Amino acid sequence: MRGVWIICAKELKSLFISPMFYIVTLMITGLLSLNFFVYLRAFAAQQGMASFSGGGDSLANIHMGVFVKHLSVMNLILIFLVPALTMRLLSEERKMRTFDLLLTSPVTSAEIVLGKYFAALGAILVWMLLALVYPVATRYVVVFSWAPLLVSFLGIFMLAGVYAAMSLFCSSLTEQSLIAFVMSVVLNILLWFLGSVADAVDGQTARAIFEHISLNTHLSALVFGTIRTSSVIFLVSVMAFFVFLTERVVESFRWRSL
Repeated sequence: MRGVWIICAKELKSLFISPMFYIVTLMITGLLSLNFFVYLRAFAAQQGMASFSGGGDSLANIHMGVFVKHLSVMNLILIFLVPALTMRLLSEERKMRTFDLLLTSPVTSAEIVLGKYFAALGAILVWMLLALVYPVATRYVVVFSWAPLLVSFLGIFMLAGVYAAMSLFCSSLTEQSLIAFVMSVVLNILLWFLGSVADAVDGQTARAIFEHISLNTHLSALVFGTIRTSSVIFLVSVMAFFVFLTERVVESFRWRSL
């Protein structure tokens, strides 16, 4: 596993010294700040109206009124941001002809893929922690339960892990980073529309399959603060599947270079 951490550290170092990473992070901060302020202000106005009319008991809590919307914006950002982050991890190596040097180094294909994948997760974690700052800051003025919030963020982070695994796989298929980006975004969006296909299918079995592989089905429970074993297993399985496919692609290049 030493090779995994060496590659991971190398990728993270190159990322964190890049001015583009901080520019993107600044843009994310601005977008999240604007949206969170809007959602929080709307929630405060709704709370005031509910208290005035005596309907405070029916008022949605701050988790559903603000935090879930905040996470929805973060998820939308990650759908496009994760492919932009991972599109160069393997495709650029191939284009710059440094991929052959990597294949001849004393590391396995699995270590190469896992190192780059963990580096992507590390960068995503930085952005997720940044998004978590906003709900944490509201704790000083509003009392809420931590458990639903943390479970929701875990769900979005696992979903981002799925995006990263699929994007890394796309990056291994081509030397063109732009093509890898487009393929990744299409895959990310496609998984969200599989749930809609279930409504158009007549067969019960086919409908159940499409509903099970829809990200919306599994994320909805996590966002509401409920951990379902089936949802966790599904998300981890999708990550492992695409990481395995990426490892197979990298290994195929190793055999071709012999």
